[in-house]
Amino acid sequence: AGDGDFAAAMERMRRLRAGIAPHDGAARFRDLGVDVFLGHGRFVARDAVEVDGRRLRFRRAVIATGARPLLPPIEGLADAAPLTNETVFALERLPARLAVIGAGPIGCELAQAFARFGSAVTLVDVAPRVLPRDDTDAARVVAAALERDGVRLLLGVEVRRVRREGDERTVAWAPRDGDGGGTAGELAADEVLVAVGRAPNVEGLGLEAAGVEYGRAGVEVDDRLRTRNRRVYAAGDVSSRWKLTHAADAEARIVLQNALFRGRKKASALVVPWCTYTSPEVAQVGLTAADAEARGIPFDAVTVPFAAVDRAVLDGETEGFLRVVLERGGDRILGATLVSEHAGESIGELTLAMGAGLGLGRLAGTIHPYPTQAEAIKKAADQWRRGKLTPAVKRAFAAWFAAWR
Repeated sequence: AGDGDFAAAMERMRRLRAGIAPHDGAARFRDLGVDVFLGHGRFVARDAVEVDGRRLRFRRAVIATGARPLLPPIEGLADAAPLTNETVFALERLPARLAVIGAGPIGCELAQAFARFGSAVTLVDVAPRVLPRDDTDAARVVAAALERDGVRLLLGVEVRRVRREGDERTVAWAPRDGDGGGTAGELAADEVLVAVGRAPNVEGLGLEAAGVEYGRAGVEVDDRLRTRNRRVYAAGDVSSRWKLTHAADAEARIVLQNALFRGRKKASALVVPWCTYTSPEVAQVGLTAADAEARGIPFDAVTVPFAAVDRAVLDGETEGFLRVVLERGGDRILGATLVSEHAGESIGELTLAMGAGLGLGRLAGTIHPYPTQAEAIKKAADQWRRGKLTPAVKRAFAAWFAAWR
């Protein structure tokens, strides 16, 4: 890897992104018959918005202004011209040293990508591990992969300040628990990338004039995605706890049904998976075992290591696993974690099962092509079934076959 590879990869990415952009472009919606007004829009009444001086009345409105990368209040950070996931792809030269603040999905993905291009990457987070929302064992696999690719993990520390001198940035950090927990330090970087979450875009929208309430988490909505003003709905990153493109799409569908067709769809009924696109990927839907334990929900867990999946062995990808969290004593799926190179492609089957109320036992009867890594799902179902073979069941089988003979 090197600057030539990096520049070519970034140029290709920008070219492909430009080709995809028209899918959400104004021209497409105009062609579909939508009246498009480009400009700064804000509410001026409970039933009207204004776009650059033009007043538009509405029967229903949807706030879908999204979110932006969050910049934490770290001394000197804003003056250091930090990169975010929205600006990093404009780079044309590979930074020799990159500091990434935030070990969530975006931080891990970009840290690994830049390390593979040849940057000396340090990943910093106040959390004691990477991917704090995900299964602990899954995060451990990703951490090992990051370190193999050359990423330095600096976890459990707080970034206190960032200082810029010319083209160099200095990131000063200290242990999270203060003076007694270890030694503070500094690291030098050519670029600093911030990936600590997203802030909803609620400023300048005139929400007060519309009677729409909002806070740090964004626009406040009920389970049907209505605001306090029953004419106005909100969907996506501006109001949702799920800062995910596919979750925003699902919420937009709920808004259309509820706002235009008197539907009664609920956001709480959504079963939302997510995927971190590291190598290997981590895909998650529903609860992890830690989530269930924290909520006091009795559960069983079935784990299938990919070392037991023939296709994973053939692919040389045996460090991953599938873990399914089940309701205690039954087969209702509470959640699932999948760690593999293409975990995002397989999590959909488990998401469908959860949404349709299909238990893991039903998946045991689903024929999966051999050899595929998705066969891990069938193996998990078979493993759960074998757990049903209690001593009493064994005695019943023995009596049955004795009579049969």
